[in-house]
Amino acid sequence: MGNFIYLVIAILTLVLVVKLLAWPMKVLLRLLINGILGYVLLLLVNVFGKSIGVYIPTNALSCLIAGIFGVPGVLFLIIFNKFF
Repeated sequence: MGNFIYLVIAILTLVLVVKLLAWPMKVLLRLLINGILGYVLLLLVNVFGKSIGVYIPTNALSCLIAGIFGVPGVLFLIIFNKFF
């Protein structure tokens, strides 16, 4: 009987640890997807934006903004580039 209680406690602890670790993995996966999408959009804007005079330099700050915020970040960079 004592071993059964320890087994149940171990299983519940394992489930709790897996649930706690799953949340940061979702956040990291979302940041990774946003980063890749933002960088690809930044490159596309630079390739196709040359004809209309839009060029966003690919530096650490612009990659960070595009990576964290994704599409809205790239739109912010385009608007910021046009007005400033």
